[in-house]
Amino acid sequence: MDILRFITAGSVDDGKSTLIGRLLYDSKNILIDQLEALEKQSKNKNENGIDLAILTDGLRAEREQGITIDVAYRYFSTPKRKFIIADAPGHIQYTRNMITGASNSQLIVILIDARQGVIEQTRRHSIIASLLKMKNVVVAINKMDLVDYSEEIYNDIKAQYDLVAKKLKLENVNYFPISAFHGDNIVSKSEKTDWYKGEPLLDFLENVEINEIQANENPRFQVQYVIRPQTDELHDYRGYAGEVISGIYRKGDEITVLPQNIQTKISKIETGGKETDYVFTNQPAVIHVEDDIDISRGDFLVKTNQQPKVENEFEAVVCWLDKKELNEGNKYFIQHKSKTLKAIIKEIEYKIDVNTLEQTPITESIKLNEVVKLRLKTVSPLVFDSFEDSKSTGNAILIDETSNSTVGAVMIL
Repeated sequence: MDILRFITAGSVDDGKSTLIGRLLYDSKNILIDQLEALEKQSKNKNENGIDLAILTDGLRAEREQGITIDVAYRYFSTPKRKFIIADAPGHIQYTRNMITGASNSQLIVILIDARQGVIEQTRRHSIIASLLKMKNVVVAINKMDLVDYSEEIYNDIKAQYDLVAKKLKLENVNYFPISAFHGDNIVSKSEKTDWYKGEPLLDFLENVEINEIQANENPRFQVQYVIRPQTDELHDYRGYAGEVISGIYRKGDEITVLPQNIQTKISKIETGGKETDYVFTNQPAVIHVEDDIDISRGDFLVKTNQQPKVENEFEAVVCWLDKKELNEGNKYFIQHKSKTLKAIIKEIEYKIDVNTLEQTPITESIKLNEVVKLRLKTVSPLVFDSFEDSKSTGNAILIDETSNSTVGAVMIL
């Protein structure tokens, strides 16, 4: 069975945690002891029956306030597919947590309160989905029970979001009228929305196509560790360990070591402690080369005729994650998978307004949760693909030099 990783996003009290709880509860993925604890905690909180949000709100502060603060991960399965769900916080100050959860997700479920319609947080999370090139977007219009399951309100919100999706060039947007509290159109179709002709949400999640990395993508392999035992039995052994990011590598392939730009050939490939003729996407491997070359952690081994960019100055979209403000001239570390380099902010070109989705000129420092386009310069060349071409080699993070905190999520253009 394959695995679908998806994230739920929305504003405060849109029902994200309740939706996940409903998926777990109605698909019989809650153990008896969990159910007993859930019933006990629900009685302490209210008299309206089981509070399904407690299943994902793991922190005590979350349960006391009835909000989500950190990204909570939950796992469940059906006969058709396994699922990993990230429940993202709705508060604006936790947008950075949402980006963390979304970075590894293949699909996003954006919840909209049927009473509120499309609001600022809806646009903000949609921008993140657009920036992260998410192939599938689910718009779950929740709390339909509070608007008498109105088809008119559903169609109105659908039209509102269509404009956002069109502007952000979001593909494969699917709409569902649901009530997470009552379970309408989540695991089974609801009689209360007889005007809705689509499938329940879980059916869609079970059958949606997952766009996995294809083996014919440009081959990328970054060295994570140089294996040099220097023992009597392995006196001349020198292997370069890492994970195949994309593509296929075969024994005898002509490759280029970047950023040094030195050509050589693959002499041997090992995986799982055994020699093999080839390795492919997501496989851990140890690659040996014919020539004695100085290859270090963070260097790339790529096919000679399918090379990425090697630059020390480039443009990127950055989601700012720190309370300290971002300004031109600030210096950071940029971590690109196994490679860490010093970098400077050369120019901040514009900010993306989350209300209008327009590009706005920079008039002051960039603050927490704002999204900007800027130009970065690194102390030595960085090997990368554009985020559009490859999520894996087109993303990076900015790290504060003094606190060592992650301060920016980088998508290289």
